[in-house]
Amino acid sequence: MHRVDDEQRRVRLGRRHLLAPSARAASAVTVADALVALHATDAATVFLSVCARLTEPGAGAVERALYEDVSLVRLLSMRNTLFTVSTEVAPAVDASSARAVAAKERRKLLKHLKEDGQGLDEHWLADTETQTLAALTARGRATGSELSAAVPALRTKITVFPGTRQETVQGIASRVIRVLAADGRIRRDRPRGSWTSSQFRWTAAEPWPPSDPARARAELAGRWLRSYGPGTEGDLKWWTGWGARETRTALAAAGAEEVLLDSGAVGWVAPGDLADEPAPEPWAALLPGLDPSAMGWADRGFHLPVDHRAALFDRAGNIGPTVWWNGTVVGGWAQRADGEPVWRLLSDVGREASQLIEAEAARLSAWVGDARITPRFRTPLERELTA
Repeated sequence: MHRVDDEQRRVRLGRRHLLAPSARAASAVTVADALVALHATDAATVFLSVCARLTEPGAGAVERALYEDVSLVRLLSMRNTLFTVSTEVAPAVDASSARAVAAKERRKLLKHLKEDGQGLDEHWLADTETQTLAALTARGRATGSELSAAVPALRTKITVFPGTRQETVQGIASRVIRVLAADGRIRRDRPRGSWTSSQFRWTAAEPWPPSDPARARAELAGRWLRSYGPGTEGDLKWWTGWGARETRTALAAAGAEEVLLDSGAVGWVAPGDLADEPAPEPWAALLPGLDPSAMGWADRGFHLPVDHRAALFDRAGNIGPTVWWNGTVVGGWAQRADGEPVWRLLSDVGREASQLIEAEAARLSAWVGDARITPRFRTPLERELTA
């Protein structure tokens, strides 16, 4: 069996994830496609992930793609997580993952409505959705609060988890809006405030045309292999949230080829993707929390030293902002209240690496400008650096 060692995996990461300076891209869409999907749970992550890989970084390029060209869209999809993908990749993500997530979200909401005991059912929900879409179409775009003001049904409150320790009274608006977004009937538009804000306005949208889920899974698996391969079956299963059988079938349909990894595990690459690649020039990067380069595999041992995990992950397993050197996570970074980026190295990387890390910090500071970034998922090291 052909072997792909950890060093070659790090070389591929630097090139294929557009992190080496010579590999950087000219557009936000190119970056998104190179990574297949950008984590979007934290609004700032999309901008930071893209701009770390652009030849000319700037929030404006990402905003144009999201809100003017609409060449990037957000989908609640893999692992029931919000991702940003290009409109070229979106149909495969929708059919392979997002449709199942949307159905689950609807079932969950209907279950809450039934348990609440007010007689709210699928007919009430359908009518409320119709009213919400009509109000949104009339306004063009609106926040959740503005929609609630326009649609009385959205101001309904229900009791969730009645009779349990988790019992609580909640408004229905955010849940209805979440289901509409999961179904692709509305999408997130410009937020209130800056690009770091998650207080999105909403606008009407058209669902993606239906397609065969198995074919979509094969397409998505092929894209993941070209961007993240080699990876194990377990890596792809974790990244997508698919079941074991679906993952195995998708790999076979994508024509994946077996390779041996340094860990002793069997990995998979795209068809014909066996040749070693030459190392790019030395590179450093400051990547945000939940960046795809840190989240593309369940087993990150080839680029993340085990003894760094306690400082860089929160209690739920979310990785925070990271400092990279030639394909390895060597530390973490944060932004202080005055805007200054600060970092701490957890590995001894030498003078050349330190100089390039400083240059990346200056590059980051230059395009971020007056914006202030606080990760949604805060890690021990990020908290220490901003204390």
